[in-house]
Amino acid sequence: MERVARAFWLNSPGRGEIRKVRLAEPGEGDVVVRSLCSGVSRGTESLVFRGGVPKGQYTAMRAPFQEGEFPGPVKYGYLSVGVVEEGPADLLGRTVFCLHPHQSRYVVPAHAVTPVPDTVPAGRAVLAGTVETAVNALWDAAPLVGDRIAVVGAGMVGGSVAALLARYPGVRVQLVDPNPARAALAEALGVGFALPEEALGGCDLAVHASATEAGLTRSLELLAPEGTVLELSWYGDRRVSVPLGEAFHSGRLVLRGSQVGRVAEARRSRRSYADRLALSLELLADPVFDALITGECAFEELPSVLSRIAAGELPGLCHRVVYGAP
Repeated sequence: MERVARAFWLNSPGRGEIRKVRLAEPGEGDVVVRSLCSGVSRGTESLVFRGGVPKGQYTAMRAPFQEGEFPGPVKYGYLSVGVVEEGPADLLGRTVFCLHPHQSRYVVPAHAVTPVPDTVPAGRAVLAGTVETAVNALWDAAPLVGDRIAVVGAGMVGGSVAALLARYPGVRVQLVDPNPARAALAEALGVGFALPEEALGGCDLAVHASATEAGLTRSLELLAPEGTVLELSWYGDRRVSVPLGEAFHSGRLVLRGSQVGRVAEARRSRRSYADRLALSLELLADPVFDALITGECAFEELPSVLSRIAAGELPGLCHRVVYGAP
């Protein structure tokens, strides 16, 4: 019997659709997953939707189960949660997370899925990939007890970083964003909030996740001498100006990039990608992360919803996509 599913495809920049797709027959060691929900990674998926992936980054930006090529047609996405319908006995019936594009059902190797702990609702587990980025960032940044830290940019990634930093003993964490409405997010996460012009300086660490030139500049301004900015923003094909004059050299400041595509050097010899993702799912047992999910739509609505998100017409944090019948 033919196996079919529905998948979201970006036909060309700015134009997406739901397509009927044929599934491969599962082989030994494969699983068939029926999707429950998926998450829209706003920054990256908006950039892909607009066709903003630089040609030199086409390979680096490929999602694990991507089909097609940038700028399109391409099937893209990486925050999927579903139930294993067929596969090894230890996974059968389990809720799992997979770095798979938006699709109602799919066939992948069993090692490509990670069981979701019983303590984590499926609807919250769509944040696993974003929390994984935050975990990797903090492995890179290695904050210390008592540090003064600014997280600049209160989006999905910045919010996830702030939520994890709130657990560190003795730290001063301030979420910095030009949108005063994000003060409610900071309160929900258990950290302070400030508008950029009111943010506390003298920081040992600033984690930048706003993907704006102004945010990066302010991150550098907030540092104490010999402080570090950890840059998590992905600018795609945009160029940004960085103020490396002024106090950058006299203050011996550090600007360091972090990216989830590789396990942070500080843990690379002792932690695998699978270890990092499993840890991220365990951390999602904390209901505080629900504050990062601010919208929801049916899978059939995704083409129009992504268009509105990419155009800035539908603000928010994580947008959850819910699947009905396969």
